[in-house]
Amino acid sequence: MEFPKQTVREEKAIVLDYLEHGYPFDESNMKTPIVQALGLDFLTLLELIPKKGFQLQPYQEVYIGEGKREEIHHTKGRIPLERLTATAKNELPHVLEKYVSQDEKRFVEFFNKAQPLSMRMHQLELIPGFGKKHMWEVLEARKVRLFESFEDLKNRVKLLPDPRQAVVKRIIAEMQGKEKYRVFTTV
Repeated sequence: MEFPKQTVREEKAIVLDYLEHGYPFDESNMKTPIVQALGLDFLTLLELIPKKGFQLQPYQEVYIGEGKREEIHHTKGRIPLERLTATAKNELPHVLEKYVSQDEKRFVEFFNKAQPLSMRMHQLELIPGFGKKHMWEVLEARKVRLFESFEDLKNRVKLLPDPRQAVVKRIIAEMQGKEKYRVFTTV
């Protein structure tokens, strides 16, 4: 028995780049404005079609869910990281850092709940800069008390790389398709 594939739908997105005249390499005469954006629920890279007469700016949050949308006509689909414009690629780390900071609780929860993947590998080791030593220190510290923030994590685990930056690096690596395991993004 085969189950229907569930589609992941984003509700909100952050604009990475707005191309008023579409892609410069598009040969068609009907150049449609394009928005490259980051979906906020599942951290997916999206291509959006704005409504006529709307100019969007990087860092602008837009509603793309099922209800009435103000600025966006429809979602064209997902796009791979390599199809992002230079502007969108440059803005992505900054947008992710801001988002990770705003939704800090979600990402700190990962450090509080991370589990072993196998006998030799733990989820914490998937984070850039976290090896076995940091993994054990995080596990010991969270036995005493769960982490409340990135600052709490840094204060209680000595010589830890910046967890916020490490999470951003991991998200970008997952978007590049370089990682076997996905921690923060969906396929």
